[in-house]
Amino acid sequence: MQAFANHLADLRRRRKRLDALIRNGSASVAAMNGEVKMTDQEKFKGFKQSLVDENEKKYGAEVRAKYGDQAVDESNAHVMGMTKAQYEESEKIGREFERTLKAAFDTGDPAGALAQKACELHKLWLCVFYPKYSKAYHKGLVEMYLEDDRFAANFEKIALGCTQFLRDAVNVYCE
Repeated sequence: MQAFANHLADLRRRRKRLDALIRNGSASVAAMNGEVKMTDQEKFKGFKQSLVDENEKKYGAEVRAKYGDQAVDESNAHVMGMTKAQYEESEKIGREFERTLKAAFDTGDPAGALAQKACELHKLWLCVFYPKYSKAYHKGLVEMYLEDDRFAANFEKIALGCTQFLRDAVNVYCE
């Protein structure tokens, strides 16, 4: 019985996401056809919804299995509540994190000041999307980056071996 209730709850979550996609898609088509004019706020809301939906599609099942529905739903709600300024700040932090991580990687010292600054930036970036930061969460996440080629690819494009370096640096950071 509990399995059915869980399945039903999952279907309801999916329906809610699909309904939002349909609403946003319909509004976008109407705006492109000149039938209505979308405000910047409406466009940004649709953009955030597409971010959440894309993340759910790519990683939702795995992340829900690992961290639970509540954590993922809270994270999604947090993203949907972000202002445009907050989102732009997260993008800025993300770019600074990547630059700092590359410079730190080039030093070869995961315990060095530059590597630890990269870890702090990574923490700030993570908190944009999931504000319930913990050291265990941070360490678990970078371990997942290392174990999953889809995540590792994001760091390996910075430098070959960068995912391992980040994991080592975060382990020092979280001590």
